[in-house]
Amino acid sequence: MRTLNVALGSRSYPIQIGRDVLADTSLILPFLKTKRVAIVTNDVVGPLYLKRLEEALDAANVRTSVAVLPDGEAHKDWQTLNLIFDKLLAERCERSTTLIALGGGVVGDMAGFAAATYQRGMPFIQIPTTLLSQVDSSVGGKTAINHPLGKNMIGAFYQPKLVLADIRTLDTLPDRELRAGLAEVIKYGLIRDPAFFEWLEGNLEKLLQRDADALAFAVERSCANKAEVVAADETEQGERALLNLGHTFGHAIETGMGYGNWLHGEAVAAGTMMAAELSRLLGWLSSADVARIEALFARAGLPVVGAKMPVEQYLDLMAHDKKVEAGRLRLVLLRQIGRAVIHGGSAAPMIASAITARI
Repeated sequence: MRTLNVALGSRSYPIQIGRDVLADTSLILPFLKTKRVAIVTNDVVGPLYLKRLEEALDAANVRTSVAVLPDGEAHKDWQTLNLIFDKLLAERCERSTTLIALGGGVVGDMAGFAAATYQRGMPFIQIPTTLLSQVDSSVGGKTAINHPLGKNMIGAFYQPKLVLADIRTLDTLPDRELRAGLAEVIKYGLIRDPAFFEWLEGNLEKLLQRDADALAFAVERSCANKAEVVAADETEQGERALLNLGHTFGHAIETGMGYGNWLHGEAVAAGTMMAAELSRLLGWLSSADVARIEALFARAGLPVVGAKMPVEQYLDLMAHDKKVEAGRLRLVLLRQIGRAVIHGGSAAPMIASAITARI
């Protein structure tokens, strides 16, 4: 068991990382206000892990209600969000009921948003079951749904009471999903942890082979990096935006190609290569640096070129990004491997050149 802490004063919470901890009620019960929970999962994760969690809670005399959502980014919308509210209302869940998100990033984002808004706020716990959600989306309190014009544009900052990451759930994760999660792992090395980037270059095959110790280390190191950033800038007024390396380009791909056709991590990988190209055009990265980044993504089986959309479509979709400020698009770029910056001074033709180089 590895324990980290997200230091947010009275709203601080632990991240517990271990094996076979998904249904460990000794970790869960201290964070319940009452012995009543509502579990949100989906139709892929539910058959794998829901029964184990329900039985453990039932043995601890905790009453459970369950909302099962359709799987996939394509369902991260108002209609699916209402399925959670329908269940909470039908079961007469109260403000003191704890909502548990059991699933990947989509489940966690939607359950968190529901928890933030149901009766103006109910406690919730994250039990992430994918690599991407364990290293990124379950930590930090970002909750949201998508809009046809932009990804994650409707949401709230709302912190969980506990994040419980069970490494064993990665055993059932499809290869494509595992690889997509590695994009967010690599991101931490690029933006602030060059030693971790070097470790990833030396241990990537172990992660792809699902070596338990390597995965546990990667999850812990990623969460430690994110916890530090979130503690310093919870609502993304400054440093936290650095966690969005590749995301502005990547979100344009996800939105333009239709949610779910590109996995989030796949789009982030391609988007990160576009950010690296722009960093090179600005004179910050060398061609060798860009090649080094590309090599690691390629070894992970991730895209290093983006969707073949018109450059104008990229730019239009990027104009809806949450990092647009006073009409100016701010991008997360790399001064060097291990050091990211927020840059708002790139002209559209230079951004277009970076995109063109990667499509």
